[in-house]
Amino acid sequence: MRKNHQHLQYHHMDRWLARGAVLLIVALQVGFVNDLSVGPAWLAPAIELALLIPLSIGTIWTQRSIRRAETPEEWRVVRSRRRSVRVLAITLTAFSTLINFVALVLLVRAIVAGNAGTGRALLVDAINIWITNVVIFALWYWFLDRGGPSSRGLVPTHKRDFLFTQQQQDAGANSGFSEWLPGFIDYLFLAYTNATAFSPADTFPLTVRAKLLMMAESTISLITIALVASRAVGILS
Repeated sequence: MRKNHQHLQYHHMDRWLARGAVLLIVALQVGFVNDLSVGPAWLAPAIELALLIPLSIGTIWTQRSIRRAETPEEWRVVRSRRRSVRVLAITLTAFSTLINFVALVLLVRAIVAGNAGTGRALLVDAINIWITNVVIFALWYWFLDRGGPSSRGLVPTHKRDFLFTQQQQDAGANSGFSEWLPGFIDYLFLAYTNATAFSPADTFPLTVRAKLLMMAESTISLITIALVASRAVGILS
């Protein structure tokens, strides 16, 4: 089991980066200038923080269980906890995705109605939505690829969702990439390039869900840039 432990702890800092990403999403939502929320403005950030707390605790418990697991029964408990953490993580990410999409719809509707505020306010909100979109989909890619961070290194290669440049190199012992696994920054870069170029850069989607996620991210990014940001710049000029 020692090799499994090594893979599961391969990118230890990724979990802290993911928590920081969720906090960034919360901060961006609080920073909206226009009223782009359903209900009180504090409600969505509060729900996200409420989900983040048990998710962080569950992740720590799972990691400790993994380090101690030796018997088949202990590994069965680890798998059960890992599934619970994964469900909670996907719930948090899906909720954040919904909130950001609703914010974009409300902003577009406000533009059409002519009551979206000044050009500066539009530009600030468009930037917030765009950055949130990148961070959210970085979380999606990180959670879903090869079973997520808690399973990465244990899931067979043919079940991966993305093909990174390092994984296209010679897998021989001298290549330096034979044991390479993507980290959160790799998925953040993937999300950023997809949101700016509207297409894969150096990383390619392999599964249907990966392709659908990249299509959804590109669509939201395109709407934000083409409709919202361009309208804000037009007002400012």
